[in-house]
Amino acid sequence: MPPKPGVIPLGPLRLGDIFNGAFSTLGRYGKQLFAVGAALYGGALVVVGVAVAVAYSAVSDHLDRLFELEEGESAASGDVVPVIVAFGAVALAGILAMVIASAVVYAAVPAVLQEAVLGRPTTFSAVWRRAWARTPAVVGTVLLAGLITMVPIALAVAALTGGIIAAVATDGSGGAVALIVVGAVCFLAFVPLALWLGVRLTLAPSAAVFENQGPVASIRRSAQLVRGDWWRICGMTLLAGVISAAASYIIQLPFSLLGVFTGALGGAAFDENTHPAAILTLLGGYLVVGVLGQLVSQLIVAVFPPLVTGLLYVDRRIRTEDLGPVLAEAAAVPPR
Repeated sequence: MPPKPGVIPLGPLRLGDIFNGAFSTLGRYGKQLFAVGAALYGGALVVVGVAVAVAYSAVSDHLDRLFELEEGESAASGDVVPVIVAFGAVALAGILAMVIASAVVYAAVPAVLQEAVLGRPTTFSAVWRRAWARTPAVVGTVLLAGLITMVPIALAVAALTGGIIAAVATDGSGGAVALIVVGAVCFLAFVPLALWLGVRLTLAPSAAVFENQGPVASIRRSAQLVRGDWWRICGMTLLAGVISAAASYIIQLPFSLLGVFTGALGGAAFDENTHPAAILTLLGGYLVVGVLGQLVSQLIVAVFPPLVTGLLYVDRRIRTEDLGPVLAEAAAVPPR
């Protein structure tokens, strides 16, 4: 029986060991993880809120003129273009804020697991410093892995689209069906390749934090560790995603119901003479409730699957590199 100083036994891990370890980590180190996630995603929401306020103040006059248009009256481009640019800037700010927040959370999870596996305590500040230090490497690793995975997806879409366009260009001749079939076959051939690559690279963020690797080295390390155990890692990763998605849905459900209820109460007093500002206020309240639900559920989605992949990383190193005795020595566990 391998020693168990922390959330997992320091030997080859089974399905139950990995998921029990993930839940145990949430139980023992949940405050640190959720505090980091709440600070980051809350900060991202603040950035979006500030961006919305700045954008609204910049184009409020244009919005007023657009709301005052009579039926059948066309909007002036001088009003439409600034509004589109402002909302595009808000969307870009939101995307960047969420990418940075998600990257830091992805780095925080392995930082916590390093202590959880050894049964050592940690603090919010320690996790925060470690996560921020590895965030550039994690961002580069996730972007590089995403680009690699997107290549076969783009080829699949291009093959199917090209087959359909070529079939349409033949004006329904006998070769049209053959062209569509060829495009569909190519599409179905590239999709499994994308899935295969995605699983091969799934351990790369953990390698970037655990081993202080750069993006390219982390990609290579993940491919090396996954070799020979692809199906097992694929199944556990998918199961973790299903569990987090179900938990996210359950968490968001009461917030959604609350938003619909408050919207129905407020909308009952509206008529055709209601001022646009009142409508925006109602939509703003509904949006706030929805965002709160999304924030809470995002913490689960952002934390649980990386916990599972982080433990899979540890398991692969235990199985292929005999990491167990090294971890036991680091945890000051007497040999058995």
